[in-house]
Amino acid sequence: MDKPVFARDDRPVSIAVADYAITGPLKRAASADGDDTMRFEAVSPITRAFRPMAREQAYDICEMAIVTYLQARAYGKPVWLLPIVLLARFQHRCIVCNSDRAILRPKDLEDRTVGVRAFSQTTGAWVRGLLANEYGVDLEKIDWMTFEDGHVAEYADPPIARRAPEGRKPGEMLQACELDAAILGNDLPKDERLVTVIADPAGDARRWYERTNVIPINHMVVVSEDLLQRSPGAAAGFFEAIAESKRAGNGIVEDGVDMNPLGVEALRPSLEMIIDYSLQQGLIPRRLTVDELFHHATRDFGR
Repeated sequence: MDKPVFARDDRPVSIAVADYAITGPLKRAASADGDDTMRFEAVSPITRAFRPMAREQAYDICEMAIVTYLQARAYGKPVWLLPIVLLARFQHRCIVCNSDRAILRPKDLEDRTVGVRAFSQTTGAWVRGLLANEYGVDLEKIDWMTFEDGHVAEYADPPIARRAPEGRKPGEMLQACELDAAILGNDLPKDERLVTVIADPAGDARRWYERTNVIPINHMVVVSEDLLQRSPGAAAGFFEAIAESKRAGNGIVEDGVDMNPLGVEALRPSLEMIIDYSLQQGLIPRRLTVDELFHHATRDFGR
């Protein structure tokens, strides 16, 4: 694929994004061409880039979990969203229990202990939103156990959450029957004892999508305000490169659903819902609008 044309300045554009079908061609092209206008940073897992980007703007362009970005915007961090979804999944399957301890259904979680890596984790926010709004679960009646802080310094866990013992992990504690359930995404252990709390996660997810038209976004892309000021064409060039990759067939489709939507309007229903869920759960201090998530220089990308 053709590489994006970045405005030249005194340093290359630093980019931290993981390897996905949609980003791979751009990263490979940059490597093959010896392109010195952009530098792809080696960050693995990519979640390690979120904290330094939110707190210090460590990169020019960076992948970021959507709830981390909502918090960053609410607290006035100088980073701005690009209307690019790099990772999304239907989250109904991400709340699991250990059948050796008990097979639980959503309402059974009340008065039980549920682990989640961080209370502000995006997967956790989606799952809690589903539990509360689709299954009538009272989130305040759950003993939430967290394992690490959020990426944005101004955020603190709510009183309903307590910290796990140092060095423990939610998947391991669930396997050891020390938790009643846990919210797990890519870190779900391969263990046949672990079963979904939602009885028909695929069917429920499909019906939910058909009713809401919402893609449960995990990771998007942000750009530093500094880059927008010093090299305004760089963000546009990156967006167009991702759009070209998608046009070439490199996006992900799950059960007929586009999981890499681009453009503000395509993302609006999903962004509105995760804003609602984040506000309900106290993850952001005020209601944000979809339009204020985007800088005026990036808002029209994809139109």
